[in-house]
Amino acid sequence: MTTTRDVTASENMGLVHSIAQRFKGRGIEYDDLVGAGCVGLVKAIDRFDESRGLCFSTYAVPLIMGEIKGLFRQSGAVRVSRSLKDIALKASRFTEEYKKRTGREPSVSEIAQGIGADAEHTAEALCACRQPLSLTVSDDADEETQLDIPTESQEERLSENLSLYQELSTLPSNEREIIELRYFRELTQSQTARLIGTSQVQISRREKKILKKLKDKLS
Repeated sequence: MTTTRDVTASENMGLVHSIAQRFKGRGIEYDDLVGAGCVGLVKAIDRFDESRGLCFSTYAVPLIMGEIKGLFRQSGAVRVSRSLKDIALKASRFTEEYKKRTGREPSVSEIAQGIGADAEHTAEALCACRQPLSLTVSDDADEETQLDIPTESQEERLSENLSLYQELSTLPSNEREIIELRYFRELTQSQTARLIGTSQVQISRREKKILKKLKDKLS
């Protein structure tokens, strides 16, 4: 008898193969990559919660990649493809030019359009080749809350950043707006407060709560 779990797994095997293809030819047999990806897919199916409003594929990607990256950690074969490095280099140059021209950070879709690349691969390249994302906030009492993403390897970095972005996507829109303004557009708390229509003190308090929430989810 075919279960809902079986159907979901079958419908998303294309996702497993798509991710496994990116690691093909890097020292691990393709069948082993797919096998590990299937383990991640099953974990995603068992843990997925529709009530969070997240697309299943968005939730599944970090888990599938997490299982595949484990193979590379064991074999020492971790490396980032030349194509991703090329996209990341183009994205970096475009971002610098864009910031000088507009005074703000471009979104992933804007970067992808600007360099003529696919949005998904652009996001992957940025995650794989950028420095670890650190979310730090200080208040007037010099109390600090920090969320650092471990970077044991390029693939480790990619998976952890994907997990962070996944959790960001589940935040309420008002909380996500604060994080985007503070850490992706790099605005100060005062600038963020003016845009949202509140005080710097309120932004500081809300920001600390959001960062703690993210840290708890990722721990």
